Amino acid sequence: MDIESLRLYCLQKQGVSEELPFGPDTLVFKVGPKIFLLIGLDQIDVLSFNVKCDPELAVELRESYPQTVFPGFHMNKKHWNTVFTNREANDHLLQEWIDHSYELVFRGLSKNQQDEIKEME
Repeated sequence: MDIESLRLYCLQKQGVSEELPFGPDTLVFKVGPKIFLLIGLDQIDVLSFNVKCDPELAVELRESYPQTVFPGFHMNKKHWNTVFTNREANDHLLQEWIDHSYELVFRGLSKNQQDEIKEME
């Protein structure tokens, strides 16, 4: 997976926006007002991104994919993973982990925010 395919995958999800709130080198994807994925734009040879994860699943993924999934860099390590692309996990798995992050964050939104996003086309 490259950065552009990751970007397009995130943007096709309902209610998603992309922003640069931490400066020009970190692209952030939000569902509503909440972040579900961050990626550094200064990466050249190795691509990684941070996604939110259920704490129990986060530990399981880190154990199952020790060269790919790590505690979230500069994030709450209980709830965030840093995932490296093009290692042990194929694009389908990476997309599943992105989906999981999106769903976790979406479910954490208020009912009104969820309803507004569901009504978007």
